[in-house]
Amino acid sequence: MLTETTTTTNEHYRKDTGTTQPNAEKVGAQAAEPVAVNSSAMNKPEHIAFVGKEVSVMLGFRGELMHELAAKGHKVYAFANDYTSSSELKIREMGFIPVRFSLNGYSMNPLGELRTLWQLYWAFKKHRITTSFCYFAKPSIYGTLAGWAARVPQRIAKIEGLGRTFTQGRHKPNLRMRFVRKMQCLLFRLALPRSTALIVLNHDDQKDLQRHCNVDLPNTVVLGGIGVCLERFSHSPVPLTPLTFTFVGRLLNEKGIRYFLEVAERIKARHPEVRFLVVGAASASHGVSQVELNHYVKKGIIQHPGQVENVVPYIECSSVFVLPSYYREGLPRSTQEALAIGRPVITTDAPGCRDTVDQNINGYLVPPHDVNALEQAMQKMINNPNSLVAMGRASRKMAEERFNVRDVNRRLVKILNL
Repeated sequence: MLTETTTTTNEHYRKDTGTTQPNAEKVGAQAAEPVAVNSSAMNKPEHIAFVGKEVSVMLGFRGELMHELAAKGHKVYAFANDYTSSSELKIREMGFIPVRFSLNGYSMNPLGELRTLWQLYWAFKKHRITTSFCYFAKPSIYGTLAGWAARVPQRIAKIEGLGRTFTQGRHKPNLRMRFVRKMQCLLFRLALPRSTALIVLNHDDQKDLQRHCNVDLPNTVVLGGIGVCLERFSHSPVPLTPLTFTFVGRLLNEKGIRYFLEVAERIKARHPEVRFLVVGAASASHGVSQVELNHYVKKGIIQHPGQVENVVPYIECSSVFVLPSYYREGLPRSTQEALAIGRPVITTDAPGCRDTVDQNINGYLVPPHDVNALEQAMQKMINNPNSLVAMGRASRKMAEERFNVRDVNRRLVKILNL
């Protein structure tokens, strides 16, 4: 059931404020709307819906933009599918209005998909949404369709990578995956032309939406990365002792974690002094299980602190950031964070990933699935560690020029025309 929680104040974005208690209500019931701060900034605030999936991802990746819009006096609604009492409270304390809806990211059950579409439509009508900002594939599809049906004036769809259905594995996709891809293309063709603006993160996604899905929109914007806070991810010197290669992210097969582990075992046999760090939670269903990780830890091949709330200290103690992904990325956030801290990068010459490395300047690009090339790139850095200092400076420069979240948000606010 779709529910929403309201508060009587629209406070500035901060971590620890107030002790308001949860007050969830069913959609359709009467509920007081929050009073926006900075009301003098405008006569009539916009009602902006951010439609995604997980609350943590919304706050981590879009929190600053949401805060900026709320500070201007707009009413910001945070649509997510995994709310708890504590996360609802946190959202309210930040000045946003939490709205819960159902969404199964992997299901293609028609009844479930129609339910999602109906819930979004009803919520847009109830809250008089004037701008919908939907990101990721499914929220963009159903949020845009619901916004169009509800006559939301401005409908922004943001595709942050084409995802698993467009990922090129070592083998040809099976019949089910080919069917899912066709269905997703059909839905893209149905929904995206009904957006008032389509945002993609790289040119490859724009080309493939045109080539494979026959989606050709004149109002498409290639944004680049979603950006990082250069103050939080501040530049630090590259540590060379011990030389440390680090993987940060979801430990999924498509992210290349198994390739990283294989190369770590090879190199550790020759260079026992080199350290390999894996930061992220195990994923038994789609990646590496905890049992497998424990095997590598016991053999002394990797260190695995698990999933952490703050990745900054782990990147700071790293010499090189490694992401051998073959997933259909938009533009990896983890790599942007490593660039900001000033770390050389090894990643794949694949959509999204390739936009984070200038070959031989701030790191190396290797072909997807090529374990030998990945090993050679790491070995090259081991043989010439002093080169990592200049590469790290080049990475920080790239982050400042391309991935400053304030610059990215200014572009988004301009697109939103708010």
